[in-house]
Amino acid sequence: MKNNLLKLGLGAAIVLSMGSVALAQTPATSGGQVPAATNKLDSEARGFLTDAAESGHMEIAGSKMALEKSKNAEVKQFAQKMIDDHTKVGQQLEALAKSKGYEPPKEPSLMQTAKLKAMGLRDEGFDKAYADEIGVDAHESAVKLFEKASKEVKDPEVKQFAIETLPSLQQHLQAAKALQQSVSAKAK
Repeated sequence: MKNNLLKLGLGAAIVLSMGSVALAQTPATSGGQVPAATNKLDSEARGFLTDAAESGHMEIAGSKMALEKSKNAEVKQFAQKMIDDHTKVGQQLEALAKSKGYEPPKEPSLMQTAKLKAMGLRDEGFDKAYADEIGVDAHESAVKLFEKASKEVKDPEVKQFAIETLPSLQQHLQAAKALQQSVSAKAK
């Protein structure tokens, strides 16, 4: 009996929380209509802007962590550049998205947040983890994302944003690979 009540309560909590998540993601309008401004972007452009915003937030958060945790001057220099560059690009992305009636995410995805938390638990090997995960892995993903958007996104302004941002992401990737080699050599 007690077990059934517990299951019922847990099931009700899950159902209720799912409803609040759905409400949190649906813009509030009168009459249940989606605002006309949201229709300015197709799902592909919206998806790109979402993924790009989350990626940028992850790189900024991971780089702030590197400034706090690392004792390596090279890591700190790279981290500060990532914070500066990704903050600037994030502001441009947000302005573009808002001009299209879309509010981009203001933080990393749940999976990215979990990855950041796991990385933050490291003391030994933090620099290597940062260079691998935030430096190389995140920039490889970002370059692929922006390359795809620069070829496939239909919205001309979003496409132009992807085209213009891609070279700096490619430079970040090259710098991240150099940092990764440097940190790996020092770890041996």
